[in-house]
Amino acid sequence: MDNERLEKGLKHLKDKNPENYDKLKENLQDIAPDLVRFVAEFAYGDIYTRPELDPKSREIATVAALTTLGNAPLQLESHIEGALNSGCTRQEVVEIIMQMAVYAGFPAAINGMNCAKEVFSRLDKK
Repeated sequence: MDNERLEKGLKHLKDKNPENYDKLKENLQDIAPDLVRFVAEFAYGDIYTRPELDPKSREIATVAALTTLGNAPLQLESHIEGALNSGCTRQEVVEIIMQMAVYAGFPAAINGMNCAKEVFSRLDKK
């Protein structure tokens, strides 16, 4: 069962954000390999693959949530790229983040916009 969850999560990650899991694994494998596995199994194997929301909707919600948190730039950048890979346009990402100024304040929205700018720039260089 756990192997199935891991494989399901890894498949989703490879489809939507191929570099995400590899970066996470590279950063944490030596200190917290279980945390890396939990992310793949639970977040991506159990939650992101549920059929009630499509991948684009899930990424919109995630970008909004991470923007409002204001303290997770690496995760926000990863999910901005995931949103783009799930069908969001750059302008939609900008609008999602801008909307969060109403609920999380301008500092959170500005920080989120800087993350979007970084992702867009990185993608333009590829």
